[in-house]
Formats: sequence, structure tokens, C-alpha cells
Amino acid sequence: MNNIYGVVLAAGQGTRMKSSLPKVLHKVCGKELISHVLDCMNAAAKLQKLVIVVGNGSDLVIKHIEKYGNTEYVFQEKRLGSAHALLQAEEKLKNLNGHLIVMCGDTPLVKARTIKELLRWHIRMENSATVLSGKVKNPFGYGRIVRNTDGVFTEIVEEKSASDEQKKIDEINSGIYCFDLKVLWAALKKVDNKNNKKEYYLTDVISILNNDGHKTGAICLAEEEEILGVNDRVQLAEAEAIMRKEINIEHMKNGVTVSAPESTYIDKDVVIGHDTIIKPNTHISGRTKIGKNCVIGPDTTIMSCKVEDEVSIVCSYIENSQIKKNVKIGPYAHIRPESVLKENVKVGNFSEVKKSVVGEGSKVNHLSYIGDARVGKNVNIGAGTITCNYDGKNKFKTIINDEVFVGSNVNLVAPVTIGKKVLIAAGSTITDDVLPNKLTIARARQITKVRKNK
Repeated sequence: MNNIYGVVLAAGQGTRMKSSLPKVLHKVCGKELISHVLDCMNAAAKLQKLVIVVGNGSDLVIKHIEKYGNTEYVFQEKRLGSAHALLQAEEKLKNLNGHLIVMCGDTPLVKARTIKELLRWHIRMENSATVLSGKVKNPFGYGRIVRNTDGVFTEIVEEKSASDEQKKIDEINSGIYCFDLKVLWAALKKVDNKNNKKEYYLTDVISILNNDGHKTGAICLAEEEEILGVNDRVQLAEAEAIMRKEINIEHMKNGVTVSAPESTYIDKDVVIGHDTIIKPNTHISGRTKIGKNCVIGPDTTIMSCKVEDEVSIVCSYIENSQIKKNVKIGPYAHIRPESVLKENVKVGNFSEVKKSVVGEGSKVNHLSYIGDARVGKNVNIGAGTITCNYDGKNKFKTIINDEVFVGSNVNLVAPVTIGKKVLIAAGSTITDDVLPNKLTIARARQITKVRKNK
């Protein structure tokens, strides 16, 4: 399918969201509403150009969509209805031949396969316009798809204009269309605003095309949940719940065990390998990638991390870090951004690692803080050890070489380098570099005196 173009209508103010953020930038399962729509359209067809109609909060929306290489935008200064919004895209698409997919920026649940089938049917039937429809349990408020006795689509009737008989129709307009570009712009310019809201409705284009002798159609493909639009925070939560369920099911079908789907929160772009187990109350967000045969959770949060195979993470919080193969984390560990835990590392109870590399086979077992550090292989970090890396203005580096044994309750005052195979006695405060193969003791001598009676 060549010469396919797309328009996303994203100029609405979204007043019912009661938010300073444009409606289409609110997130469902870690991605903005408009991102779900753009990804859907790009997956459905190889688009020659994708035009976003923006309005309220346009600077934020424009900045967000810049990452999509085939995307341009136009501005709808006055909000005069959906037909008027689409007409703003003419300047980017005029004099082009082909087919145009039109979607709204607040419909995150629509599937790419649905749009692909809509486009195929539109082209196969040689329609000038095709409406995507769906059947719903409660059609109140939606435009009804009216068909004749032969089942042929004739018009879209809005709720306020529908007869009692037409209100019984359960097939509704999704607000998603395909158009033949050769006839679209002329038809749009014929739309008037003779209605209660004084707006130019895109649905009127269907009647205009029919009256001009062009062929139109409606195909009932969409499931009810797919065509849910998001207009307020309640619908945002509904969309989140629907998508989260779909995501969990998809992972389970792909060989991931999700012990309690109702309390597992996985974002749209997360990748998880087979035979991994996700335990209850686990949140996995961003572009996290988790390998095979891992055990994640319970009570764990992972944000934008790369986690390799056979990793165990229990009751811990991890963000923007790399976790290599066979690492064990938790319970109650915090791995902060820009950390790398190499193969066979153990970070245990109430320990924190920040912007550090911990080498293969090393252990930070309990009650320790490792920040701005490079830790070598097979290092043992004793309980209560901390790197003192910040002097109030600058962050300094701590370097601990291979096979060092750090006793409990040690302070490493950066910048400092500990040589290979050093033994640091418990309770020491290390302020100077230590050469390899040394025993270092840096603490006050114990003095015991006779206690005076009161």
C-alpha cells in the first residue's frame, strides 16, 4: 500500500482533564496518549507523511512529536470543529494523490491491525471515504452508523439528531476514517456549521460525498474497548486498566509468569524474556528490558533498566541502570541511576548503589552506600560501609580494586583508591590511598578507664 498519509487531530483543549498539561500528553501505561496513536498509525502503514493538528499547549506537543521523523504539524488557531481541524492539514497534503488515515490523539487503545484492515478494505472497495465503526453495549452520545435494509452504509446520525428508532442502533462511529485525497479537500470546504454548537463536523463529509456521487462505506471492525476516547481522568484510568490487562496477557502468552496480574503494572514498551516470573505488586516502567529466567518481586519497582538473564530482585527499587547476568538484589535495596552491577553481584538488605560500577562476584550485602565508585571483582563490602563522595560542592570518585575486603562500618572518603587485595579493618575511616596487599587500620586506639562512682 503506497501513497498513504496520516493526520492526527490533537488540538482539543481537554478542559475536562482539569490540567495544565495538554490532554494528549497524559500517559497510559507509561506512554503519552498521542504516542500510542502515532505508534499505531506507523505500525499499520508505511506513511509518507504524518501531520499533527495542534492547538492548546502546542509547544509541549510539538516538542514531544519531534522524535517522529516523518511527522509535521499544523496549528488550529480557532477550535471550530473536527472538519475545520482536518482542513488545516490541507497546506501539508494538497496536490497529493493517495489515501489518508485520520485519527484522534486521545484514542490510545486502537490496534494497528484494526487500522491496517480498515485501510485495506477502504482501498479494496475503492471508497472515497470509509468509517471505522464498532458495536457497543451503550451507544448513548455516539454518532450512529445508519445502514439500509441491504446493510449498506448510508449516513452517520448524531445523538441529538437521531430518531427514536435510530437511537436503538448499537453500531457507532469511532471517529477514525480513511479518505481518498483527490476528493477530500473540496468536500471539507462544503461543510457548514448550521448546528447547535456552530461547529464544522467531520461526519458531515460523508453525506456531502454521497450527495456528490462518491462511494462511502463503514466497516465494523473495532472492539468496544478499542474506541474508548479519553476525555477526563476517569476515562484515563479506564484506559490504563484495559491496556494494563492486555499487556499482562501478552507477556503471559509469550512465556512470562505473572503471579498476580491484578497487582502487576507493566508499561507498554517493556520487554520480558520467557520463563521469567513477575511477583505481586511489581511496577516495571519505561523502556525496561528483562531477560530470561529472572524472578522479579514482590514489591519491586524497575524503571528504564536493562536486566539480563537469571537475575533475582526482591522488594527493591531500581532506576536507569544495567543489571548483568545472575545478579541478586534485595530485599530492600535501592539501585540509583547510572549504576552497573556486573555478573554474580549481590546487593542486599538496605544497601544503596548510585552511579557506580560493581565488578563481577562482588558483594554489598547490607546497610551500605556505594556512590560514585568503581568496585572491582570479588570485593566484599562490609555492613555499614559508605563512600563519602560529596564535599558540599563536588562529587569525588572512590576506586576499590579487585579482591579487597572491607570490614564493617568503614568510611571511604573520596577521592581515594584502594589497591588490589587490601584488607580494611572494621571501623576505619580511610582518607588516603592504600597500596595493594596491605592491611589498613584507621581508627582511634581503644582506651579503657576506671569508671567513677556517682
